[in-house]
Amino acid sequence: MQILTPQVFWAQRHGEIFLRVELSDASDVDISLQGHNTLQFRAQGHGAKGDNQYEFSLEFLEPVKPEIHQKSTQRQVDIRIRKQDERWWERLTLREKKPLFLAPDFDRWLDESDAEMELQAKEKINKISVESRVRKDPYVGLKKGYLFMYNLVQFLGFSWIFVNMTVRLFILGQDSFYDTFHTTADMMYFCQMMAVLEVANPLLGLVKTGFFPAMIQVAGRNVILFVVFGCLDEMQNKAVVFFVFYLWSSIEIFRYPFYMLACIGTDWKLLTWLRYSLWIPLYPLGVVAEAVAVIQSLPIFDETRLFSVPLPSALGHSLSFSYTLQLYLVLMFLGLFINFRHLYKQRQRRYRSRKRKVH
Repeated sequence: MQILTPQVFWAQRHGEIFLRVELSDASDVDISLQGHNTLQFRAQGHGAKGDNQYEFSLEFLEPVKPEIHQKSTQRQVDIRIRKQDERWWERLTLREKKPLFLAPDFDRWLDESDAEMELQAKEKINKISVESRVRKDPYVGLKKGYLFMYNLVQFLGFSWIFVNMTVRLFILGQDSFYDTFHTTADMMYFCQMMAVLEVANPLLGLVKTGFFPAMIQVAGRNVILFVVFGCLDEMQNKAVVFFVFYLWSSIEIFRYPFYMLACIGTDWKLLTWLRYSLWIPLYPLGVVAEAVAVIQSLPIFDETRLFSVPLPSALGHSLSFSYTLQLYLVLMFLGLFINFRHLYKQRQRRYRSRKRKVH
């Protein structure tokens, strides 16, 4: 039996290829993909030369996905293949010269601009369909207003701390290291007490960020501020306070305005880059500064017996709080690993979504 080539018509979209094989009453249809971009077709059916074995091979311009969807009808064989990368091809085959058996499928044919409009129309319809199924939150305006004001207040608070410390550093030099706590502690107390809301916001469904990473950061900072610095007068005059406060405020003066603008749907590219990039060096440095503060406080807690736990006389007088802080040091660096991983994934997701919007 003579082997012949059927007439094949083709069309494309940004993500798909459509092939229509003019072969009626097709049987024993065998369609396979060789490598990443070569389609092999073989079938028995009635074509231009009557009942025969028909076959053809197409080497596509770019790689395609291995899943092939085909449907045989009484008149033809329809084939649909997804492109590996969703973009418009200038032609179907790798070779510039088109095979003689291949022709455009004018029933499906669109040029690139028409296909783009069709894609946008589908996306718009899907978006409207999804939005129609999602129940609108009647309090969304109130929630956004609350989040905007919260982030604004925190931005102003940390900005005051950052500017105050920077000005004093330029005027007093290293002398400003030793009175940082007495000049900025009240504002830092206020900001860190407000930060407790960042743990509550995910639980109330006001933000999509995780509860656990927020709790690690807020609890860790509050231990340093209220316990190590706030309860030990000897720690309040140490230079490490300057570095801890300066690193904290350096991160927050970019983080809070980013979230503040996000509440009103505004994206400032420079601020976005600073928010998702500056933390990479500053966050680990902040944890190291906190660890130094904890280490410097250990002998003070041993000497003052502050927060020590009384023990029975057979076991000794008391259990020093410094042992708790030593355990906290281990947890601090474990928290650094967890939060760093979480923030890095946030950064990757952010820039992947931006790339998709650009393309």
